[in-house]
Amino acid sequence: MRRALIIVLVSLLSGALLGAAPATAASLGRYEVHGVEGDDMLKMRAGPGIGYDVIVGLPNGTVLRVYSCQQTGGTRWCEVSLERARGLRGHVSWAYLRKL
Repeated sequence: MRRALIIVLVSLLSGALLGAAPATAASLGRYEVHGVEGDDMLKMRAGPGIGYDVIVGLPNGTVLRVYSCQQTGGTRWCEVSLERARGLRGHVSWAYLRKL
């Protein structure tokens, strides 16, 4: 009985330790919003396409961290986060990004 209890405790502890650290996605690097016309803003969306809700508008010069990109229709969409607020994540069009 004692041995079974130890095995269960070790299994639970191992699972907790292995699962404790959140997965961190590797970044493709830092980019800035570039080429948005006049007073307009690049729309960060909830998903990769214009059918998704707009999360926030980003003016030229906003620094983003790019995680991945995918082609959807005729547009390449990238999953990004704000450099200064990495908890704010969404998708933007690749056409308006410039590598820093």
